[in-house]
Amino acid sequence: MRLAGSNFVIIGRAGMDLYPDPPGTRTEEATMFFACLGGSSANIGVAITKLGGQAALVTRVSDDAVGRFACNQLDHYGIDRRHVRTAGGEARNSLALVETRVEDHQSVIYRNGAADFAMEMEDVEAVDFSVFDALITTGTVFAAEPSRSATFRAFDLAKAAGLPLIFDIDYRPYSWPSAQVASEVYSRAGELCDVVVGNDVEFGFMAGDYAQGLDKARDLVANGAKIAVYKMGEAGAVTITPEGEIRTGIYRTDALKPTGAGDSFMGGFVTGLAAGLAVQDAVLQGSAAAAMVVARVGCAPAMPTRADLDRFLKHHAGPTTA
Repeated sequence: MRLAGSNFVIIGRAGMDLYPDPPGTRTEEATMFFACLGGSSANIGVAITKLGGQAALVTRVSDDAVGRFACNQLDHYGIDRRHVRTAGGEARNSLALVETRVEDHQSVIYRNGAADFAMEMEDVEAVDFSVFDALITTGTVFAAEPSRSATFRAFDLAKAAGLPLIFDIDYRPYSWPSAQVASEVYSRAGELCDVVVGNDVEFGFMAGDYAQGLDKARDLVANGAKIAVYKMGEAGAVTITPEGEIRTGIYRTDALKPTGAGDSFMGGFVTGLAAGLAVQDAVLQGSAAAAMVVARVGCAPAMPTRADLDRFLKHHAGPTTA
């Protein structure tokens, strides 16, 4: 599968991440914090722009200093935010306290009344989808209304404009009213998409049985998806296409933290498809980008540039055997 170009419209969250500083510090012992852009959709946008693509974000942010911080950061990374609107009242931006440590890692997430859940039909109906090459969304947008219905409306509009739909499952149980609702909504979304990316737990969750996750990924492709990427952590990934299955390994690195890998993988993967890479090579590019981010501080600022990634691939020993 090849994308027509590298101009992506992304639906989902932008927020603020706070990292205890210096790296290795526990949150409860911190006296200083390092702030950067957060939210999986915004981070995917950063990953894309730093690799030479274009990204526009559709979301809502809180009408306060944290929302303005998120907008300023989107500007800093060159992400088009003409479709980022403010949500008033008690809506608040997502805030994450994330440690730069692997052992006993702690992430504390504040998402009650999240501003991005206030995204409405009018937000997506204002988008000219015809100017983009693909739509990307993460699973968070489906966790509440009205953003859930707005995103399904965006799917309809994007499909009508001929855009492929790319879905990062990104299951966060604390955002959902129940596991059953999440499973049903994710399955509905996955069945509409051309590319579905997730880890073994997320596909297993969609299947309703963690032992059936790989079968779920295969079933999505059998019923119309062009690509399903089933990630297994250190065991690599299985990528399913109508032509068959591809198994790939990982790029080993000295990780500082476990977070950010999925967003970086998506950026590397979709820009690889847009550049005309074979599916296997696009997956490996995503895996290399993921390896780089977990070895760096932060998430958005840790995303590699094209030069960073090319240098890494040139000097790394290569991926593990699948």
